[in-house]
Amino acid sequence: MWETKINPTRIFELRCKNTTYFGVGSIKKIEDILEVLKHKGIDNVIFVTGKNSYKVSGAWDVIEPALNTLGFKYSLYDKVGPNPTVDMVDEAAKFGRETGAKAVIGIGGGSPIDTAKSVAVLLEYTDKNARELYELKFTPEKAAPIIAINLTHGTGTEVDRFAVATIPEKNYKPAIAYECLYPMYAIDDPALMIKLDKKQTIAVTIDALNHVTEAATTLVTSPYSILLAKEAVRLIVRYLPVAVNDPENLVARYYLLYASAIAGISFDNGLLHLTHALEHPLSAVKPEIAHGLGLGAILPAVVKTIYPAVAEVLADIYSPIVPGLKGLPAEAEYVAKKVEEWLFNVGCTQKLSDFGFTKDDVPTLVKLAKTTPSLDGLLSIAPVEATETVIAKIYEESLNPIS
Repeated sequence: MWETKINPTRIFELRCKNTTYFGVGSIKKIEDILEVLKHKGIDNVIFVTGKNSYKVSGAWDVIEPALNTLGFKYSLYDKVGPNPTVDMVDEAAKFGRETGAKAVIGIGGGSPIDTAKSVAVLLEYTDKNARELYELKFTPEKAAPIIAINLTHGTGTEVDRFAVATIPEKNYKPAIAYECLYPMYAIDDPALMIKLDKKQTIAVTIDALNHVTEAATTLVTSPYSILLAKEAVRLIVRYLPVAVNDPENLVARYYLLYASAIAGISFDNGLLHLTHALEHPLSAVKPEIAHGLGLGAILPAVVKTIYPAVAEVLADIYSPIVPGLKGLPAEAEYVAKKVEEWLFNVGCTQKLSDFGFTKDDVPTLVKLAKTTPSLDGLLSIAPVEATETVIAKIYEESLNPIS
């Protein structure tokens, strides 16, 4: 296969809406990025991250000396957890204002980088708060410069305009998407990801798989989104088992990261629909659920639901998972079973009942999917009409493995 002919240590620029430095060792590009900021008169930044990953990954070993060499002032907000809340955003934004930060650098996976994007907005809109941002009470047109240093191969947030945060008292987990949320620069260095454990490796990669499944099948998809989806699925199927069994395999990390990035670009163009709209209520109600594993629990039922409407597309992009499909609506149940079988084989084995949900929870989940700000937009571009009945059936069929 041609992948073996690519040198993972050769850093290239992945150009989409922003510039992403991609490849082993690209964390060293942070000095170049800081020099660009300094040339723009910015020498005071806030880092938004989790408690440990920015150090464990090795990223901080390169970043801190660069900051000192260039004489940057910086503050560090390291309290971002999985499924971040609007309270975390507000706390970080307050800290950034107090310390005079003029740019925001997110270090981590989707949670820290999405939080960093939100903080960047609130540094510009000092009279607003995160609840107003995520309840869509204003439309931001500007944000402080955003730099994304990515530590997982899943969300694609480093290359797109999306961010997510939970409003805990309402069990809302909205998604926002604005032009001002694109990072100025991003770093995708697979060497920073070799410390991801097995569960994280699986969860983040299944997130990327869902991104392309949805992006390729929305009502607003394009050949570009479908092309990227097909390649992302191929790479995920080939390299996820390798990374699970050999976590320090840089070739596997490289291609899973590349799959994640192009999946991010795919859904930045094609958008998302049912799987994400239905997962957000799950991890809003139970924040301990890893987003990717929640998606994996409901993906087979979503595939079964949408396949008759988009059979030709899914037959094509899913050929590495389910070879020999003809793209006929009658294949829907067979494809759903084979997708679940593949998920189980790579270690994504939990269903909704394993997370503690029962049939009694379905009406609440349906209501959240229908009423959470922004999710109506995703549901409106699903390839089938997302009625309450359809949504309820997906949740119910996801409680346990397909029989």
